[in-house]
Amino acid sequence: MSYMVRLESAAERALKALPGDMLRRVDARLRTLAVNPRPQGVKKLQAREGEGWRVRVGDYRILYTVDDAAHLISVYRIAPRACAYRRG
Repeated sequence: MSYMVRLESAAERALKALPGDMLRRVDARLRTLAVNPRPQGVKKLQAREGEGWRVRVGDYRILYTVDDAAHLISVYRIAPRACAYRRG
């Protein structure tokens, strides 16, 4: 069963601000996460309530949580690697 991908407001703003080619690549990755929320190459994060995951798309990172019971992926940050892990 596929998952629903929900973008939090900050992630949605970041997605809209991406250049065209990167926007297409990130969009494609989000679609694949809906089918498999933990694909090869995904990393578990240590800080975000112990439930966070990150996946690479070039120099960008998509940070998200997975709710297996509700089949929901919540993307809370899309950012370049240098900025992705900063608080706030």
